[in-house]
Formats: sequence, structure tokens, C-alpha cells
Amino acid sequence: MINAMSAAHGDSWYVTILLFVITYILIKMGVSKGAKILHMILRLFYVIMIFSGVVLLMTIWNFALLYVIKGILAIVLIYAMEMILVKTKKGTIGAKAPMYWGLFVVVLVVVVLLGLQVIRF
Repeated sequence: MINAMSAAHGDSWYVTILLFVITYILIKMGVSKGAKILHMILRLFYVIMIFSGVVLLMTIWNFALLYVIKGILAIVLIYAMEMILVKTKKGTIGAKAPMYWGLFVVVLVVVVLLGLQVIRF
């Protein structure tokens, strides 16, 4: 079961980022129905990612500080992705849109580096 959760968690990261990019492109192109469907699927992958991460945090990593921080940053990353899509969907890209893109890029890099154990402490 642990191997399945680990695989589900890793694969859900790839699918989540891919779905985010495709959904953003569809929103920018004006394909609202397709974007809405993919946005709902993306939210399902958020749930899969969070559930599998919590299971791994409890079973394998025993609440190690590094992985707790990674989990908190992953929640921030999900927040940034949702805000980018929602602000783009409503057409209200204002002064805060670059902030969310900056937050997305920085947190994504840090979370991936933590997940691949490039950053350790």
C-alpha cells in the first residue's frame, strides 16, 4: 500500500502541473467549457495529492520536519494555482497576478527540490 501511495503522490504532481498549464491555456483561449471540466479534474488531483501526501507523512516519514514544511508549501502552491486560474477566469488580472505567478514559480521550485531531496536540513 505504501508503494501505491508513493507512486500516486509522485504521479499526481506531474498530472497536476500538466492540468494546470492546459487549463490556463484553455482559459486564455476562451474555451470556457473545456477549461471548467479540466479545472474540476485538477481539483480532484489536488485532493489525491493531499491525501497521498498525508498518508506518506504519517506512515513513512513520521512527521519529519522537512516533509511537514514540504506539505505546507504544497498547500501554498495549490493556493497560488487556484488564484491564478480564478483571476484569469474572471478576467480580473490586476496588480496581484504577477505576485501569484511569482509565488507559483518560487514555491514550485522549492517543493520539487524538497521532494527530490536536493534541499535537506
